[in-house]
Formats: sequence, C-alpha cells, structure tokens
Amino acid sequence: MTARQRRMLLVALMVVGVGTAAAFALNAFQDNLLYFYSPSDVTAGKAPQDRNFRIGGMVTDGSFHRPTGSMEATFVLSDYAHEVKVRYSGVLPDLFREGQGVVARGKLGSDGSFIAEEVLAKHDENYMPPDVADSLKKQHQEAIRASQPAT
Repeated sequence: MTARQRRMLLVALMVVGVGTAAAFALNAFQDNLLYFYSPSDVTAGKAPQDRNFRIGGMVTDGSFHRPTGSMEATFVLSDYAHEVKVRYSGVLPDLFREGQGVVARGKLGSDGSFIAEEVLAKHDENYMPPDVADSLKKQHQEAIRASQPAT
C-alpha cells in the first residue's frame, strides 16, 4: 500500500468516525427535546402518545382534587377551548392554585389523561410562559371569531 493510499484510508476513516459521532449526537438531542402542546392540540391528537412533552394552560376552577393523606392530585387544564385531565403524584408548587396558569411535563396515559412528572406554576401575578400565553390568546381569538355572526 502506498503512502497516498494510506492517507486516503485514514481520511475515509476520519470521515466515517465524525459522521458516526454526529449521528449519535443528533439522536441524543432529538430524544431530549420537549415540545409544547396546548389542550386543544392534545384533544386533536397532535401530541405524541409515547414521548414526554409539555402541556400548558389554566387550571380550571373546581377541578383540583387530592384525597386526604395522599400525594396523588388531579386537575383539569384548559386553554378556554378544550380541557385535559392531569394526574400528578408529588408536591405541587407553592403558587399552584385553581385559575392559575401552569406548565406540566409528562406523557399521555392510556385513558387520554396527562400523567405529569413535573408541574410548574407561574412565579408572579403578571408572568405567564410565552407558549401558554400565545396558545391562550390564539384560542380566545378563535372563540371570538366563531361567536360572531357570518356576514
């Protein structure tokens, strides 16, 4: 084998190695992405069934239930157009309450409810996560358009 052939083989092996490393890195990055879906998206079937994602909305008044002495909590998230039941086991944030905006991370259960692994509540009265605010604004505008008589 000549020196030129050895260099070409070395370059080819380096290209294959870099390509393999890039493929592994992109695959790991794709597995760690958490997409945001509104309750309307989840109800429409746009959310993945087998992966974690984030859902955000307002906690519906009167929907929060936690049996005495249990860490299991259920509540309903709404974007004013559709609602999704959320189940969570653990300590909820101090600012969590009905009528408040929250974002939850988890996946869909077999019964269509959202099984949350983490629940985040907004940190003050004026803040709402941008994804949640955009989704609620969009749903509100669609509801206004739907309620107006056709001309």
